[in-house]
Amino acid sequence: MSGMKSSELAEFLRTCRSRVSPEELGLDGSARRRVPGLRREELAQLAGVSVDYYTRLEQGRSRSASAEVPDALAAALRLNDAERQHLMDLGRPEPAVRKRRARPQRVDPATLRLVEMLDEVHSPAFVLGRRLDVLAHNRLAGALITEFRALPAADRNQARFVFFDPHARELYQDWEAVAADTVAMLRLDAGRYPDDPQLSALVGELSIHSEHFRKWWSDHKVHRRTTGSKGYHHPLVGDLTVQYQALPPAGDPDQILFVYTTEPGSASETSMRLLANWHTTERELPVR
Repeated sequence: MSGMKSSELAEFLRTCRSRVSPEELGLDGSARRRVPGLRREELAQLAGVSVDYYTRLEQGRSRSASAEVPDALAAALRLNDAERQHLMDLGRPEPAVRKRRARPQRVDPATLRLVEMLDEVHSPAFVLGRRLDVLAHNRLAGALITEFRALPAADRNQARFVFFDPHARELYQDWEAVAADTVAMLRLDAGRYPDDPQLSALVGELSIHSEHFRKWWSDHKVHRRTTGSKGYHHPLVGDLTVQYQALPPAGDPDQILFVYTTEPGSASETSMRLLANWHTTERELPVR
């Protein structure tokens, strides 16, 4: 395990341990504790490992962790699926052979066709890749969020948009929730690709320029989007709520296809149709 990964593992374990209430696990929480959460010896006992071994893990002094240990710690800490996966990624030994350089991210033509076809049913759709890079989106997603295709390639990134574009703070009804989830998604990526120089550069830039990002990054929370809802305050059509689904395109585990829909018959559906019609009309107007 590299020094960076062992340090990340140590910080993640300390953070998770501090979030667990002893009472939740049937332990005596009445005794005075110097820090919130479980003691090291309590977690070690629950996970079935020696206190010395766990201490070395948490202090970043262990160079490896068997596959069973992260699984036992995840169960003891009651981690959710995303947190469990992150712990597994951090605890996985580095391969003996140096990793090949990551291939450029490309969206499969069939996925691109699907994204474009969703315009016909008034569904914004976009594809995120590693580091939350925006790899593709349809016209309606560009009208709802922003036209990433008009930006320089280096700026086509969801995290950059959320934290650096002033429009994002006005667009999302709950910007802080969206921004915190964005950080947690990046943290999940960092566990899978700890040696990605572009990810490290992105995190560094966001940390320098955003106090919010620094705070949420230090929380070590991880998040994997699956389904949910999100509220927008669009400058043209006003408030609307979308339901989203995150779907992995076949053949590339690093990509996620997001599809937005609105409740049939709702005011949000009406607003989305207005936005689609406006965007189509604008594209058809002659250039003056």
